[in-house]
Amino acid sequence: MDRTQGFHHDLETQSPSARSSRQWHAIQTLVEKALSFEGEFRERLSSAGIVADELRSLDDFTSIPVLRKKELSRLQREKGLSWFLSCLPGQLSRIYQSPGPIYDPEGRGADYWGWAEAFHAAGFRCGDLAQMTFSYHLTPAGLMLEEPLRALGCAVVPAGPGNSSVQLQLMQELPVTAFVGMTSFLKSLGEKARDKGLDPKKDFGLKVAFVAAERLPESLRTEVQDMFGIIIRQGYGTADVGCIAYECPDLGGMHLSSRCFVEICDPVTGLPVPAGELGEVVITPFTPDYPLIRLATGDLSRLSEEPCACGRTAPKLMGILGRVDDTAKVRGQFIYPAQVAQAMSRFPQILRHQVVVENAGGKESLTLRIETSGPADPSVVGAAFQEVVKLRPVVVTLGLGEIIPEGAPALVDERTYD
Repeated sequence: MDRTQGFHHDLETQSPSARSSRQWHAIQTLVEKALSFEGEFRERLSSAGIVADELRSLDDFTSIPVLRKKELSRLQREKGLSWFLSCLPGQLSRIYQSPGPIYDPEGRGADYWGWAEAFHAAGFRCGDLAQMTFSYHLTPAGLMLEEPLRALGCAVVPAGPGNSSVQLQLMQELPVTAFVGMTSFLKSLGEKARDKGLDPKKDFGLKVAFVAAERLPESLRTEVQDMFGIIIRQGYGTADVGCIAYECPDLGGMHLSSRCFVEICDPVTGLPVPAGELGEVVITPFTPDYPLIRLATGDLSRLSEEPCACGRTAPKLMGILGRVDDTAKVRGQFIYPAQVAQAMSRFPQILRHQVVVENAGGKESLTLRIETSGPADPSVVGAAFQEVVKLRPVVVTLGLGEIIPEGAPALVDERTYD
């Protein structure tokens, strides 16, 4: 089986003019749907003094103010989810919850989140048995990525996250050929297999892995590919919109998905910047049930329009190069300092706190440093943090004489990338 050839559909090889025409038609349809009910988009246009009839081109479209994720969370709380929907909630397929909290509706259309294109580009093929290690609880990752696998003709082992011993047992006892999850977790599984006297290349049947939710340094990709003797490709997306971009066999960036309109914009003005310049990733997915128009992700990237040897013609995102604000994305979840403060407010003995994110050896770690005036049980503090943020930190209580300086950042991202 050649996993590097072919395309999922013809949209991947459209000419730039055909792609632009298709995207504009999809945007017009989406805007019409979003204006068909009293809700977020109507109010956004009205507040900006924009008349819908004046939106006659992509240039006009980019004058619409962006919707920021923090605003999305606030508006959902204040107005309710239905204020964003063009259908009744009961007419959706599923509703998930992500940290923020943000509710993520899923419509009933085939491959709603648009990942099938990305999996095919990564080398997944009909007949693969894929071990899915993303969560199936509340957050959309597990089911979001399972549906397209089944659409491609793959079978899925819904393993979920963690539980390394069971994960290794599944890989040994079942003919698992594909892995879906985080590269750091796959590396951990490989190391545990070696500790047990196994050879990940010879004792497992893995051929390909699709990874997401964390940065992928080339050193880590190379290490894990060599460890298992497999192909590793990554995708980029969010719980709000699904697939945004993905790697092909030839690497060199991530092709933009055909199921959304992607802009790189000035974080201050919200206007597009020229190709090659750094800016904020702004997404409009073609999902009429939940018309999120010009959603600003907070991620920084730049676009390349250089031709790709794979034959796909969509421009490429040249990696995620940072964050616009002070949040950090860890293991697929955004950490907001306000959320952490909310959790720590339960403990009057905690005077100050600081979250530190590191990735020594290519493995992400999350530490919560606390300065206290009295005893604070680290397990209880960690549980309170996890309840709000959905991630479990290592809680470090500062010793006598140690302090977190006044005005110190509540979130410190010390990760480095090759």
